Amino acid sequence: MGLKFMEHILILTHDPEGTRDWFCTNLGFRSGDHPDFGFPVYWLYIGDQDVVHIGKAKFSEHQDTYLKTPSDRGDQDYSAAGAMGSGRIDHVCFNCEGINEFVERLNKNGVEFNERKAHNSNLYQLFMREPINGIKVELNFSAEEAARSGRVPTWTDTGASK
Repeated sequence: MGLKFMEHILILTHDPEGTRDWFCTNLGFRSGDHPDFGFPVYWLYIGDQDVVHIGKAKFSEHQDTYLKTPSDRGDQDYSAAGAMGSGRIDHVCFNCEGINEFVERLNKNGVEFNERKAHNSNLYQLFMREPINGIKVELNFSAEEAARSGRVPTWTDTGASK
């Protein structure tokens, strides 16, 4: 069981295009392909690896539902003091293996999480919130490993918890 590598960060901002352009122009990222999530995003690449994802803050209810974790509360704002245009890092993502061991550890430690099979991809995902700083954490496993482990999504197609 173990973390293999960090996959990406997601920045939610009031100016996705400006954010994309700044990262590309000033840091040398390349804007590239991404799946259709039902809301606009930009994926920025280093070589062949997407490492920065950019989305519009408060774009849609669907986006908020997709990105929610069990411990999200409507009265908490995890953005940079809610400042317009400040953006925020929404979550960190790690590629993993050993899903059963992770689930056992999370349950043992009382960590609430949601899980789902990402549509149109080979990913099975666990989402939770780190409670000290409010950072959302995404753990990605291969869908094959999750199926072999008997995992079934607890989210419906609309993203609501069962």
